[in-house]
Amino acid sequence: MALNNSNVLLPCTFTTCIGFQDLVFIWYFNSTEMIYHGKIKNKASEPLLVGRNPRVEFVGSTTKKDNNISILLKNVDFSDAGKYTCHVKNPKEKDAQHNATIFLTVVQKMVEADNTVTLIIVGVVGGLIGLLILFMLIKRVVLFIIKKTQDGKKECLVSSSGNDNTENGLAGSKAEQKAPPKA
Repeated sequence: MALNNSNVLLPCTFTTCIGFQDLVFIWYFNSTEMIYHGKIKNKASEPLLVGRNPRVEFVGSTTKKDNNISILLKNVDFSDAGKYTCHVKNPKEKDAQHNATIFLTVVQKMVEADNTVTLIIVGVVGGLIGLLILFMLIKRVVLFIIKKTQDGKKECLVSSSGNDNTENGLAGSKAEQKAPPKA
């Protein structure tokens, strides 16, 4: 996005695994109008201008590490909005061709968006989630305390199966069945 009557940088860099020689790069506006055309002999030389729009300035450098072929579009207006394509052709890579595209929007003035409503909604939702988590945590603690107090109040219940073996004191032995006492 660019402000009307300002300068805008259109960035483009390229990489190559085997280096380059006689590299050609062209910047297009809306795929048809050539706005900058340059050639680069090799890594040690700066680009040679072949043709350009008078409002376009080359601001990159290929003698450094980044192989930067960026341009500066001066004094943009609404007619400059559109698609900008950086096209690179490297003969050393069997004429491999690469493109990068930038979509430019030109506006009269930059408008700061009012996010007050969004912040209020996010705050309310966040607060509700926090309260829900707090409620669940309190519920867990209360249930834990109730369980622990009930465990302490339980009576020890002893149960046995089969016949009552408490009279003879032998665990697992069968005692004789006694008749109920007569009164």
